[in-house]
This record gives sequence, C-alpha cells and structure tokens, in this order.
Amino acid sequence: MSDLHGCSAPLYDSCMLFEDYLIIVRGGGDLGTGVVYRLHKAGFPVLVLELAQPLVVRRRVALATADAEGEIQIEDLSGRLVSDLPAAREVMEQGSVPILVAADLEPVVHNLGSMPLAIVDARLAKRNIDTRIDQAPLVIGLGPGFEAGQDCHAVVETMRGHRLGRVMWQGSALPNTGTPGIVAGKGAERVLCAPREGLINWQVEIGDKVEPDQELGDVNDAPVKAPFGGVVRGLIAQGTAVSAGLKIGDVDPRADRAACFTISDKALSIGGAVLEAVLTYLNSNQLEIH
Repeated sequence: MSDLHGCSAPLYDSCMLFEDYLIIVRGGGDLGTGVVYRLHKAGFPVLVLELAQPLVVRRRVALATADAEGEIQIEDLSGRLVSDLPAAREVMEQGSVPILVAADLEPVVHNLGSMPLAIVDARLAKRNIDTRIDQAPLVIGLGPGFEAGQDCHAVVETMRGHRLGRVMWQGSALPNTGTPGIVAGKGAERVLCAPREGLINWQVEIGDKVEPDQELGDVNDAPVKAPFGGVVRGLIAQGTAVSAGLKIGDVDPRADRAACFTISDKALSIGGAVLEAVLTYLNSNQLEIH
C-alpha cells in the first residue's frame, strides 16, 4: 500500500480487497458522493478533495458539507474533514472517508509519494478545468466537458435519460442543456435561484414540506418562494453570500421527505458507472488483487 505523506502504515488496516488502490475523487457534491459511496462499499480507499466553502445545495447528502460541519453521516457512510494526509490515513483506517480542502491536485499527489490508481473529476463544472489524462493510470470525467482518450480515459454520462450512467472510453457525454432533468413532471421550476446578490436567510430547512408560493427565505429582503408544493430537497447554507441567479435551493414535487436524506438514484447510477470503469481497468490490466 502506498503511504500518505511519509506515513509507513497502510491506508486501511482491515482486509479490504482493493486496499492497495487509492482513488481520489475531486468534488464532494451530491453526485460525487454517490461515486464515493459505490467505491467505498466495494472496498476501495477513497480521498475526497474539495474547495474551501463549497456552494453545496443538497447538503444532507454531500460529503462536501463536512467542510463547514467537520463531519457528516450520509446513510451508512461517514465523512470527516481532515487537515492533512496523515489525518486522512487515520480516518481511512477507521472506515470513514476523509475530505481534504485542496484546490490543486498536484501537491496532494506529490505528497502521497506515489500516484493513485484513479482520479475522478466529479466537480460537474460542465467543462474541463484542469484535468489531464496523465494525472493517474485511470482518469475519469463526469459529464460534459471531457473527451475520452484526450482529457481522460473514460467519461460517464450524467444526463438523466436512456444514457445516464453509461461509461464511454471514446467520445464525450451529451452537451449541457442548461435545463435540470424532469422529476415528477417538473424541470427548471424545481430549482430555486437567488433573486439578487446578497446573504441568504432561510425560514425553512431541508426536508420541510412547503406549499405553492410559500416564502422560504430571502436574499437581502428579496423573497424566495416555493414554485409548487413538495418538500425542500436542498438549500445552500444559511448566511452564504450569493450572486444573482445562483442556484440556492431545490424543491422536490414527489414530497418524499426520506429522499432528502438519501443518495439519489442518479448519483448511485453515476457511482456504479465509475465503479464499472475502475473494475474494467483493473481487469484489462490484470493487476494483482490481494
């Protein structure tokens, strides 16, 4: 097992099938968390890299929330914020997922002492920010903005519909439409956007049932109202400084409160695709598995 930042102990002290194969996931939003969940359950050690103060909407199902809260429990997956790689090792040994604030990948990989098995760009920026195919033996990009064989080895489709969760070893994902997928007949209207620049002040919490046109909060006294009845599935953190038009919340018309606190079907589908890509790589290269 590759050690972390000079640590001699393995990442996992348990008998995990894939303990020698560290995977770095860049982005701990709700979709990235689905990826981490699948990989972690399959026995891969995973390190999540996040930005400081990430703008997360589905906070109760996003490992990135640990940046503000220190730790988070999502179903039976626990994540904990760490300050360095030795602390990340300790968290992995305890069976949890470490979240490290690191905007740049290269210093992290350098301090690892060896290259991880795979890097997953789960930032969902709709464009390639700085991911390169030479950053790891296996580089996977989620959604549009990546060209398999050029920017990365594999691309996973993230758009709802027939192609969701497909792994592409050539080509790209479908282009960004700018319109959220349809859920129970609702699309773009599901999304709450900031009416102006300012600080967000909520009157409701994630999981609350709401009525059509109910005031949910405000941005510098400009109200944010529910577009229809349902449950609040996501809200950006209270007191966050937002720009006009920024996505700040999500209302689910299905009114299933439990869905606000569990990983979505979409996230799990994407996570399963990443797991497929990793196992395909291991199998095709006939790497030794202990």
